[in-house]
Amino acid sequence: MKKLVIVGAGISGLSAGIYAARSGFDVTILEQHNIPGGLSTSWSRKGYYFEGGMHWLTGSSPKMPLNRVWRETGALRENNPIELRDPLYTLIDENGKKLCVYRFLPQMQQALLEYAPEDKKMIKKLCRYVRYFTDFHMPVLDTRGCKCKNPVKLNINEFTKMLPAILRVPYLKNISMLDFIAKFKNKNLQHILKSVIGYRYNALSLVYTLGSFASGDCGYPAGGSIRMANNMLETFKSLGGKIQFRTKAENIHIEDYEVKGVVTKDGELPADAVIITQDARAAVDSLFDVMVDEPWVNCMRHNLVTEQNIFIGLGIKADLSRFSYSTVFPLEKPFEYAGCKWTELRIYNYAAYKEHSPEGCTTLTSLLIGDSYYFWKQAKADGTYKEKKKELGELFVKALSKFIPEVADSLEVIDVATPCTYERYTGSFEGSWMSVWEAGGKQYNYPQYLESVDGVYFAGQRLQMPGGLPIAVYTGRQAVQLLCRDTDQEFV
Repeated sequence: MKKLVIVGAGISGLSAGIYAARSGFDVTILEQHNIPGGLSTSWSRKGYYFEGGMHWLTGSSPKMPLNRVWRETGALRENNPIELRDPLYTLIDENGKKLCVYRFLPQMQQALLEYAPEDKKMIKKLCRYVRYFTDFHMPVLDTRGCKCKNPVKLNINEFTKMLPAILRVPYLKNISMLDFIAKFKNKNLQHILKSVIGYRYNALSLVYTLGSFASGDCGYPAGGSIRMANNMLETFKSLGGKIQFRTKAENIHIEDYEVKGVVTKDGELPADAVIITQDARAAVDSLFDVMVDEPWVNCMRHNLVTEQNIFIGLGIKADLSRFSYSTVFPLEKPFEYAGCKWTELRIYNYAAYKEHSPEGCTTLTSLLIGDSYYFWKQAKADGTYKEKKKELGELFVKALSKFIPEVADSLEVIDVATPCTYERYTGSFEGSWMSVWEAGGKQYNYPQYLESVDGVYFAGQRLQMPGGLPIAVYTGRQAVQLLCRDTDQEFV
């Protein structure tokens, strides 16, 4: 069997490992951390469990083509049934009144109209766009020239149904999400819509996300990211795959324009091929002795805009089940730190998930999305990193306790993870977890191989914008199809 080494045991690395092992390759995965999952991760602190990687899963619905990939890799199985959370977001305004965004589109439209009748025209326009995108989804295709044991059968009706959405893409991708939301008069309606995704995306990203929810997709698998990653790891091992944790790839050994192996601190693993699933933007500058100088790599270097976040996890010795799962609190004065500004606080509440905290207690998490990497990098350099993490945590607790008093009164645990944290544990470029698709910007989708070196392939969320879990698992599959094509091996 041909020897394949995969760099990284994130979702893309596990996906590639499973398909490669199934297709007859001798596969070893190298992972620098001690757990699988990469950026799709979670961790515990003093009895509180923090979900740091997944809040919904694209392709969770059996109706979606991507569901096939999640099932084939073993990510979704009987031990993690899908929960369709609803309402998706709940805003509590200054008068204690609730504004909700629901999955069921007529229900969402009615709720928005009742709360903000002054925005009737824009609400109906938004819901019309969302309706178009309920049939818009990521197709699963096979690589041309790859012999597949179970090829994907193209369904023309699938693409025909997406046509109404495709016709709206040019307008939505060329207007920023913030400019689109600014067309609404009601400030709280603006706040709740801004909470769906990051501030810097185009309006297409917002409408597509709401359309995916409305279609019945984007559920939450029980056990979250770590159970899904462990499911995939179990599948990989059952196929004879090998994994080495706490083993960081330091260099790709290349001779005469062919890959020979992967160098680690403990020596070199010989390889006939390598699939790099570490963040491609970081990998091209860190794993090769000679600068990788190919058009797509240089394009990525020059055009990538990263999406970063500061993660805050709180362990509260109180039952906060009176709040819904995702609650939005508008702020009279923006919360500012690390060069970023937030006009609302979005809180994920795990009171209903008993495995996330001790009995009678609650785990809360929040993502402060924004471009803060270089702030934290400088803090690391000047020795103020821990001090600033502590300061941010205290300011956040003070701000949130105005809405949830127990946050200050009954706080047991606080944990702050910065982009530097994600960089340290996953090797992600600038500690980011997605690529920003800005208004008017091009959606870059990159080749998954090098023209100048035989046997080097790439997979991971950075290869197709905007990224995330669906791109991670899909590009893992695609990388193995490219490998099978080039080695005349059947893809299974």
